[in-house]
Amino acid sequence: MSKIIKYPFSQLYDMASGISSTKEQAGHGSPFVSFSTVFNNYFLPDALPDLMDTSIKEQETYSIKKGDILITRTSETIDELAMSCVAVKDYPRATYSGFTKRLRPKTAGIAYHKYLAFYLRSQLFRKAVTNNAFMTLRASFNEDIFSFLNLYLPEYKEQVKIGDMLYSMEQKIQLNKRICAELEAMAKTLYNYWFTQFDFPDENGKPYRSSGGEMVWNDQLKREIPKGWQVSSIGSVTRNYDSKRVPLSQNERDIMKGGIPYYGATGIMDYVNRHIFDGQYVLIAEDGSVMDVKGNPIVQMIWGKTWVNNHAHVLQGCNGYSNELLYLLLQHIPVVKIMTGSIQKKINQDNLNSYKISQIPDPISQAFYEIVKPMFEKIQSLQDENDELTKLRDWLLPVLMNGQATVA
Repeated sequence: MSKIIKYPFSQLYDMASGISSTKEQAGHGSPFVSFSTVFNNYFLPDALPDLMDTSIKEQETYSIKKGDILITRTSETIDELAMSCVAVKDYPRATYSGFTKRLRPKTAGIAYHKYLAFYLRSQLFRKAVTNNAFMTLRASFNEDIFSFLNLYLPEYKEQVKIGDMLYSMEQKIQLNKRICAELEAMAKTLYNYWFTQFDFPDENGKPYRSSGGEMVWNDQLKREIPKGWQVSSIGSVTRNYDSKRVPLSQNERDIMKGGIPYYGATGIMDYVNRHIFDGQYVLIAEDGSVMDVKGNPIVQMIWGKTWVNNHAHVLQGCNGYSNELLYLLLQHIPVVKIMTGSIQKKINQDNLNSYKISQIPDPISQAFYEIVKPMFEKIQSLQDENDELTKLRDWLLPVLMNGQATVA
């Protein structure tokens, strides 16, 4: 068993604040690490998704190098504070957000950065953060809290073995996510081509509209649609199911311990030991965060045994509409037209069901389903694999860190 040694965190790393930027700087310029990127990743992506217009001096001051750890500096809840993300390479010209902190190693050969990526997200360290953090209007991470935190590390060689093994698992998870994103992008492109541009294959296999297919004006939809198509509504192509919040009474709190996904409006919130759905369904956010950052509705595809809380509508396609077609259709609804409420935005069921759409004829919807079905089956398979890898990683993490198991 490898010996575990205690180190003050501040003894091994220097902490520095991020850049204070303006709205005018955002969206162009050099690579930039946002709060969201740090919060959602164990490791910085190979290509950073955000840009910031920064000077050469700022790029030197707020640089990002291999082995750096970025952590979230502030959050609305203590549980989300000091979430970490590690750089496995240098990022020339990149800077990082003022809502994050950078931890740069002072020494080599004591803490292995890939090991730290998992250690800092482990239950052991997260508990240490929440015990030392303080809360006013928002949770905040500062030099004082940093000085109270300790790292309990095995020998460096053991860290390398563990870190490299877990990193390879994380790389597989990220590869699967990229494949899923590409497959979904392909399905969305096909949907747009067939049902937004109306270039679905005609009876001769040619794109309908581009080949001169007749289009007619529809007053209800305020646009042209293919001749012979009818106007319908979301409610006529869906079945609605009742979602509900997990019971919070004292005698039923044990429901929160299990392996069944518990979905909210934007994704999995927790895992429970009971389910209310079993099969494939489409979710669209009902209230709270009903839109993503681009203003599109938040739509999810779920399958298997699940529980969905009352912040999401639970739907299945019917009358010629597969769940896959419904999933893509819902992403094209202009949310602002069906939301109600001034402070708390909401998509109620009546507004959703009454939203008008062009009814796709069954032969065309079936042809579309036959093409996208294998894409969604592959997505489901890869996401199931990621769930298993994540569970395995989370199970291995504590037993490897406390020396109960070793990597050969």
